[in-house]
Amino acid sequence: MDLSLLLGFAGLCVLLALTPGPDTFLVLRFSLGGTRTGLAAALGSATGSLLWALAVAAGLATLLEQSAEAYRAVKIAGGLYLVWLGLRALLRRGKGIGDVEGAYGVRARAAMRAGLISNVLNPKVGLFFVAVVPQFLPGHEASLGATMVLGAIFAAIGFVYFAGIAALAGRALTWLRRPRVERAIDRGTAGVIATLGVSTLVSAAR
Repeated sequence: MDLSLLLGFAGLCVLLALTPGPDTFLVLRFSLGGTRTGLAAALGSATGSLLWALAVAAGLATLLEQSAEAYRAVKIAGGLYLVWLGLRALLRRGKGIGDVEGAYGVRARAAMRAGLISNVLNPKVGLFFVAVVPQFLPGHEASLGATMVLGAIFAAIGFVYFAGIAALAGRALTWLRRPRVERAIDRGTAGVIATLGVSTLVSAAR
């Protein structure tokens, strides 16, 4: 693959990573339970990106571009999942984010699962792979190897960015875990996640 194309694609991925979305708020929220849980959510999101790349290479994600019903179904599923995550967090009344799932191992698995599902149910990620990725492929053909290389670049850049968020939140954990601050951030991120879900559902209903 042409190096200039790879660098151009990587630059585009950096710009997309810097644009706040559901995954950003999920990683921030789970980072309040510790850097490792934030990293787990970031890893889940990166894994979801690789699954989208695989789906594009297999031709499955093209359905999102060609079928309005398929696109709407994915948006509805993603919106409902975000609303569920947000409402579950808002209804936890007084519990710290670190207590969400009990033991650390369970929290890490839950964080990774949330990041994975949020990414897989985000049709915008799928459309990015369908509409943008082919422009950077040799001959504009979605071969498995070339598509997975670009998918790996997209996933790696996203993971590094989210890992940075998790690390910064981890360093500030002592301040962030002050009761008032933690409650404000916990409710704020949960509210944003739920709002993003409602917004997704409203746009799917149009």
